[in-house]
Amino acid sequence: MVAMLAGCSEDTPAPDADDDPEASLPEWYYTGGQLGTAYLTTQNAFEQPTPAVENAGLYQSFKNGEALFEKPFMSNVGGVRGGLGPAYVRTSCVHCHPNYSHGQRVPDGTFKTTEIGNGCLLVVFNPATQGYVTWLAGMPQTHAVAPFKNPIDEDKIRVSWSVATDEWGNKFDDGETYELIYPTVTIPEDAIYVVNQGYKIADPYDVRLESTIGIYGTGLLDAIDDADLKAQYAQEEADGLLPNGLNTAFFAGGEWVSMYSNTLQGDGTKYPRRYTYALSRGPLQDGPGANAIWNITNVTRSDRRYHYLDAAGTYAEYSAKDPDVQARFDEYIARIDPDKEHPEWHNGDMETRIKTYLTSKTLPIEMTDDEYTDLMVWHRGLAVPAARNVDDPQFERGRQLFSEIGCAYCHRPTWTTGPDIVRDPNLKLAASSMPSYPYQKIWPYTDMVQHKLFMVNDIRGEWCRTTPLWGRGLHQAITGSPGADRLHDCRARTVIEAIMWHGYSPQSDARYCTERFRALPKADRDAICFFINSI
Repeated sequence: MVAMLAGCSEDTPAPDADDDPEASLPEWYYTGGQLGTAYLTTQNAFEQPTPAVENAGLYQSFKNGEALFEKPFMSNVGGVRGGLGPAYVRTSCVHCHPNYSHGQRVPDGTFKTTEIGNGCLLVVFNPATQGYVTWLAGMPQTHAVAPFKNPIDEDKIRVSWSVATDEWGNKFDDGETYELIYPTVTIPEDAIYVVNQGYKIADPYDVRLESTIGIYGTGLLDAIDDADLKAQYAQEEADGLLPNGLNTAFFAGGEWVSMYSNTLQGDGTKYPRRYTYALSRGPLQDGPGANAIWNITNVTRSDRRYHYLDAAGTYAEYSAKDPDVQARFDEYIARIDPDKEHPEWHNGDMETRIKTYLTSKTLPIEMTDDEYTDLMVWHRGLAVPAARNVDDPQFERGRQLFSEIGCAYCHRPTWTTGPDIVRDPNLKLAASSMPSYPYQKIWPYTDMVQHKLFMVNDIRGEWCRTTPLWGRGLHQAITGSPGADRLHDCRARTVIEAIMWHGYSPQSDARYCTERFRALPKADRDAICFFINSI
């Protein structure tokens, strides 16, 4: 495995403009097509703008957005990147996406979000309904700006890793062994602010980790045509090859059952679901990144002039009653609203004033529309690194075997983008302001569909969108992580561990592929791993 990673650490040169790329390099070298591929594999490989960014004259806007991603937000009212809080998850995007990669595995011990690299988010849910609890924000917040208090005390969160043994004893027939580990997360009730203030939790709750995913290349996934995405679902439904079928909450009988829409900031237009493990988001312009720049930092913008807090209003209710918050609220609100443009925050009884502020829908705008546009140019403009080692015979052998044993069914190698008419459910961004990727053959290695693997302590709801594999083999070299940090909670430290988790359960949609992988000689297993680490 060390040799494989070392082989990926050198720069891959861009093709010579005088050469015919089709004659010298295979098409799968250009992972993002001609408009979306970059040619570095050094530490900043995931940070490169696509050729489409520069073609559209958007490079400066891209760099402005990059700064918003990389630099921390502050609790000051004015100035650059002000407006953090009152409760928040992280101070910057790069905390969750080290060197623009997906998150790193959280080690045994406490859950520290102040360290860049911990890209895992807490998922707190009712195990009976699989729904998020209502007394915490969907993205649970562990920090606050005084006088408000942390919704969860991070020091009391515990993450522990356990070893799982599969039915084959974590061993191949030729004697090679592997280890499977999985995380358990506990949040005791006394770590929860509202509980300490008197709130009674009625139902049991459970906790999982979900890692952030790579953000590079998401603009190219957005450019896949809706009709082609629907055709993929329809084909898998017609094939009937996977034991668990499709998630009928989203697609059944050849038609969408549920689509994404934004009725709060937008006009309710419906779009196919594309992003997050749970497929909770539609077009990228209202995708997880567009949402996270608001709910991770609680920095308002013109279309979201309200705080991101729990759905039930529990935090606002108990903060308003907290004597410590009341004692310092005047000092806080004088800084937030020095000109008293909101008299309701300054006059009346203290509990009402605090609750009115926390639940206000007319908060000051902290991120300008121009800043938000720059961020989305950057987000849509991140290139995918070209594939590595494409002229190595082991790469070609691995590529063939990847398809032969069935991995390419869910990890569909290639798509061709459509006309890429940029859509924004928030109704804030002009299509002309964004880089575009029409009619590009791209190689993300995902079908964009959810499947079930039934791993121990599996993802909430069990359904998980197929993660794109492009670029993920560079994660260790780019972040310095001790492991490959694959799968939804970074439990797999190597490609072999990830594959064997895919077939841990006989119920898994990928069981067939894992069984066939096990039957291969070691040289062929190594070739598949080499290929996956190279794409």
